[in-house]
Amino acid sequence: MARHDAVEVIVAKRDGGRLSESQIDWVIDAYTRGEVADEQMSALAMAILLNGMDRDEISRWTAAMIASGERMDFSGLSRPTADKHSTGGVGDKITLPLAPLVAACGVAVPQLSGRGLGHTGGTLDKLEAIPGWRASLGNDEMLRQLEEVGAVICAAGSGLAPADKKLYALRDVTGTVEAIPLIASSIMSKKIAEGTGALVLDAKVGTGAFMKDLDRARELAETMVALGRDAGVHTVALLTEMSVPLGLTAGNALEVRESVEVLEGGGPADVVELTLALAREMLAGAGRDDVDPADALSSGAAMDSWRQMVAAQGGDPDAALPTARETHVVTAPSSGVLTRLDAMAVGMAAWRLGAGRATQGAAVQAGAGVEWHARPGDEVAEGQPLLTLHTDEPDRFERALASLEGGWEVGPAGTTHEPGPIVIDRVG
Repeated sequence: MARHDAVEVIVAKRDGGRLSESQIDWVIDAYTRGEVADEQMSALAMAILLNGMDRDEISRWTAAMIASGERMDFSGLSRPTADKHSTGGVGDKITLPLAPLVAACGVAVPQLSGRGLGHTGGTLDKLEAIPGWRASLGNDEMLRQLEEVGAVICAAGSGLAPADKKLYALRDVTGTVEAIPLIASSIMSKKIAEGTGALVLDAKVGTGAFMKDLDRARELAETMVALGRDAGVHTVALLTEMSVPLGLTAGNALEVRESVEVLEGGGPADVVELTLALAREMLAGAGRDDVDPADALSSGAAMDSWRQMVAAQGGDPDAALPTARETHVVTAPSSGVLTRLDAMAVGMAAWRLGAGRATQGAAVQAGAGVEWHARPGDEVAEGQPLLTLHTDEPDRFERALASLEGGWEVGPAGTTHEPGPIVIDRVG
């Protein structure tokens, strides 16, 4: 590998130039090994945020991050593989019903997931609400479970894209999280290294998403789809609504309960709709568009896969889920129509109740969160429960209520409110 100098690379991007393949390969490798200092990579990340990267640069940057670690290989499995990644939202429990649903349709789902930070929930935190369930699996365990059960949701091993782990932590404290080239390469380096044959991206847009603006969300989706295709992975993205929280719950055990309701053939309509939309894209990408996932929901096959998946990772699918010790109910101040329920407000309230964490590694409360009893467009009566707050620590209610202030609105009876579509657009 050709040797370069960190300052040379920083200056090239600072002055609006494009980085060569050799410069990108060297700087990612040198940063992973500790030869490039954090302050130097911080300067480069800021230069990328301000001046951007073209498609070839982003593709090479992603490839260099993949090359920093191991790649998984699922080619020995008896069925094709497909995975899904969400850019994060409030009440976004879709992975939980989706993975066993797609597995029930004959496609293996190697879902490497993460933990929540701030107002967005983490899939692993949700599943850890199930007594006995464990997130960490070795590669051999993961492969065996994929072959025998068809679905696994677990933590990514430290060997996948270690450069990303280091750079992600740096971006978080240097104001460079929003750089689309760095977001796209962070997500896609891990997903490509994971080795799945098809990938469906759920790019959230709205007040509760990291991307508030539709044009920027579309740019991110297009960038990620291009990266996947450059790497030979069948990749599509759905742009989906995240101004209203998904379903009727935000919080770890609360969302597991709601996911089980979906697998039982019930659950909120928006969660079912998005689960089926993503399942159809995953199945099509894996060459199984001859199967209708709605049939696997109604027949109970998806529930059977869920139970097998949970049990294979030590969880008891029949165990009672944790519940919070304290609740507080917010009631409708007047009769009318719920015209607004803001995803960010709900997410912040759930976080302050203990469902999320402010720093990596902090503990979360399994039973904490927010439950809402109406969605925008629903009629409500004065005094009717609108929201129930759950926590083990009652002194958290005050700050959670402050987060919700101005985040919901009841209009006069007869107010019309047509909720927008869950799936806004498709890229790829």
